[in-house]
Amino acid sequence: MKRGALYLGAGLVPAGWALAPLGMSGHMAAHMIAVAVAAPLVAVGLSGTRADPTRRWPRTVTPMAMMLVELVTVWGWHLPALRHAADGSILLTALEQLSFLAAGILLWSAATHRPGRAAGIGAMLLTSMHMTLLGVLVGLAPRPLYGAMHHHAAHLDPLSDQQLGGVIMLVIGGAGYLLGGLALLATLLRGERSASA
Repeated sequence: MKRGALYLGAGLVPAGWALAPLGMSGHMAAHMIAVAVAAPLVAVGLSGTRADPTRRWPRTVTPMAMMLVELVTVWGWHLPALRHAADGSILLTALEQLSFLAAGILLWSAATHRPGRAAGIGAMLLTSMHMTLLGVLVGLAPRPLYGAMHHHAAHLDPLSDQQLGGVIMLVIGGAGYLLGGLALLATLLRGERSASA
């Protein structure tokens, strides 16, 4: 199962990257596939192996530290100047997407390393909150923040494309991390129930 999760997660990465040139909504879908779909699968596939970041760097790869890494990565790359620079450079786009994937793998690995730990639950719920907030800011902005992008989704003006991107971030990013946090909480509650029985 772990190997299947690793292969599936790795296979989703290029599929997501293929969406990146399709305007802000495609770009946001690529990001969310990397951090909220591919990254947890890869983290499951790496868990317990020599490549598991929680085994390699146990003092560094902690849930709250990795939540902050993901927050800085996600918010940083969504600054209009950095987004515009990445839009104009294949090299920067690749770096952007790889940094999203790496931050996601680190966070999911740290949060799920010891299922049921409160820090992992907190990190996932805080990530859900900051993803939701950024999605709302992008989706409800009164003007295009990324109007300088070279491509926009078919039949959408820059503001509508950006609004759709914000909704994608809310639905996939916010919900994905919320569900991850709730799954960890359920593991914690099951463990407490078993211990008290």
